[in-house]
Amino acid sequence: MEIQAVTMILIKTMNKSLLSFVGIFFVFLVTAQDGSSLWLGYSILENETERAAYAESLQFISFSDSTERMQLASKELQKGLQGLLGNSPHEKKKLPNQKGMYGVQLQLDEDLTLSKEGFEIEYTPQGTTIKAKKDLGILYGVYAFLREMQLRKPEPFTVVDQPKVKIRMLNHWDNANGTVERGYAGSSIWKWFELPYRLDPRYEDYARANAALGINGVTLNNVNASSRFLTSEYLEKIKALADVFRPYGIQIYISVNFRSPKTLGGLATSDPLDPAVRKWWKDKTREIHQYIPDFGGFLVKANSEGEPGPQDYGRTHKDGANMLADALQGYEGIVIWRAFVYKADPNGDRFKEAYKQFKPLDGTFDPKVIVQVKNGPIDFMPREPFHPLFGALPNTPLAMEFQITQEYLGQATHWVYLGGMYQECLRSDTYAKGPGSSVAKVIDGSLFEHEISLMAGVANTGSDANWTGHPMGQSNWYAFGRLAWNPEMDAATIAKEWVVQSLSRKEEAVSTLTDLMMSSHATYVKYTYPLGLHHMMGEGHHYGPQPWLDKSGRPDWTSVYYHRASASGIGFDRTGNYSDALDLYHPEVQENWKDPQSCSLDYLLWFHHLPWDFKLNTGNTLWDELITRYYEGVAEVEQMSTRWESVQAQIPSPIYENIRGRLKIQAKEALWWRDACTLYFKEFSQLPIPEGLTPPSRTLEEVKKLEAIYHLR
Repeated sequence: MEIQAVTMILIKTMNKSLLSFVGIFFVFLVTAQDGSSLWLGYSILENETERAAYAESLQFISFSDSTERMQLASKELQKGLQGLLGNSPHEKKKLPNQKGMYGVQLQLDEDLTLSKEGFEIEYTPQGTTIKAKKDLGILYGVYAFLREMQLRKPEPFTVVDQPKVKIRMLNHWDNANGTVERGYAGSSIWKWFELPYRLDPRYEDYARANAALGINGVTLNNVNASSRFLTSEYLEKIKALADVFRPYGIQIYISVNFRSPKTLGGLATSDPLDPAVRKWWKDKTREIHQYIPDFGGFLVKANSEGEPGPQDYGRTHKDGANMLADALQGYEGIVIWRAFVYKADPNGDRFKEAYKQFKPLDGTFDPKVIVQVKNGPIDFMPREPFHPLFGALPNTPLAMEFQITQEYLGQATHWVYLGGMYQECLRSDTYAKGPGSSVAKVIDGSLFEHEISLMAGVANTGSDANWTGHPMGQSNWYAFGRLAWNPEMDAATIAKEWVVQSLSRKEEAVSTLTDLMMSSHATYVKYTYPLGLHHMMGEGHHYGPQPWLDKSGRPDWTSVYYHRASASGIGFDRTGNYSDALDLYHPEVQENWKDPQSCSLDYLLWFHHLPWDFKLNTGNTLWDELITRYYEGVAEVEQMSTRWESVQAQIPSPIYENIRGRLKIQAKEALWWRDACTLYFKEFSQLPIPEGLTPPSRTLEEVKKLEAIYHLR
């Protein structure tokens, strides 16, 4: 909201309480303009009548039990109502016995049939009650109530909600030196050199933002882990963060290096079956709990991309995971063992590697172990088929790992809302127990009746004032949190929630921005990886196109390994002629993809190698459809800019200008992707650019120089 518009509201509605608040409000407004407030900006409700109605019914806050978290919930409610209504509720009173007291009652009720994190909200013009079995549920209920106030008119409503996934976690790929692997929003928000003696105020801001989404777990450090995080020096620092996060219901997890018994303990081995190694981990776990009594557990990347693991000693993933689970016996924490593993095989298919290693281990893991699987079988590609492990391990709980940071999705210069991509994966049917066996039901534990469940997202936060670099990147953090709470939520509903809380409540702006968000992912895929192409980004930095990459540290880090373009056609045959990866899915899933004539075009080249003149169900040849989609993607980015400009008056100016500039970058780089791939693949197809499309104005060699320049940066 623009300052001029707010001024008019204040002039029209000025009263004693607002006069006392003006100074504070304008400080808040200036802060909110840069995006730093995330979805907790609580800008004043513009509709004077609705604002007055809410204010009339929310005159005070009372709560039944004065726990630290209940007081925190009351503080959050006061802060939110101060922003939304322009005045804060009266001083807290004892819980009244009668209804019609025109206030908010925060009430613990052990008889509710909800989990400890669930809540019940009942709003009427005569008063509001937020109930929960535990005070954490009250805190979540307060955030939900403030969200509903911004989305609803002041008419009676009831909300009953509880999370479907037990552990809802952000994985930070942050390093001790302040860098962030695949981070595009500045340096790490964890200031390790200041901890534990100085606590940056942003730590609490971060905790509030996560609690408002129901995120209840944070892994602080990179999965390519340094053993340093297990030293007493760093455990003291981590304890300081855990103390900040605890009131907000957030537990701390630590990524560990499997070689730590050697590097820290001075042992001759890190073999998980060695008694001395097992004792070292038990002793270290005991030490961690002395600092952090409610320690969440260990996250492990092992025997993947050069990281050490149990296979170094002839052991299995089960042996390594169960050793750590044994160290956690007697504590509440768990072991999160990542399934992102693959061997360097020039004649293999990376698509199959995790399945080959983990399928035989189903049912052998300790009950404290959950296996964390990426949403797709390669590596966070812009669009992937769901991972074949989902539905393949009925006796092992599986966690979902999404990437929020846009490693392969234009990083912090391209606008790509990921809610739809997450939804596409979660709603995919594995058919593991017949129709309706969605990925969401696998990871929330309901399909195979597992007690523990987890959804993790690789965080996109950094030291930038707006947290995520690209302002729209905030929406992906938000969407992840909402879907982790309930994997069956609708991505468009989530997008609208974020717009209303973060950018604008104007109906035209909300509609336009929600539409832009929902189409942004498909647009990105069109100008980068249409028809199921994948893994053609620049080497190392993973930015921009490099479809010609044919040499790297290992074959499955090249582009040609995946697209297999030749004079005969393009695509990776996984139907059995080259790879039998399609066989890893249940028969009903295979039916969706095995026939190129009926296969969804979004996944066509994931599973089929087809000639350039293959006739598609669109009526186009494969070549014409491929190139047309590249051109459509570029045109759609230009349309995004036009639509963004149409809502300028309804968006805070700093955010508007920030995104406007980034859309110009996106348009330039969409053209880079289009020209690079069109000109490169044309050398194999030897076919003309489809009729009606203007050929690129530059040569392939000129485009290749752009990638070389980027490598020099």
